Amino acid sequence: MGRDNKQGKSANKGSLPQTPKTKKIAPNKASEKANEEFSQEFTDLINSVTKEGKTKK
Repeated sequence: MGRDNKQGKSANKGSLPQTPKTKKIAPNKASEKANEEFSQEFTDLINSVTKEGKTKK
């Protein structure tokens, strides 16, 4: 017979991890930074896809 694998309730179950005040980013700066990052990633993706399409011929 196996052991009972039942575990009790966790004290952290209802809470989310917190960000220290020194590491927080203002919401208006976060959206600008995210937009720049996404646009750079999409540009890189588009460039890699177009390069692959040209080399497959």
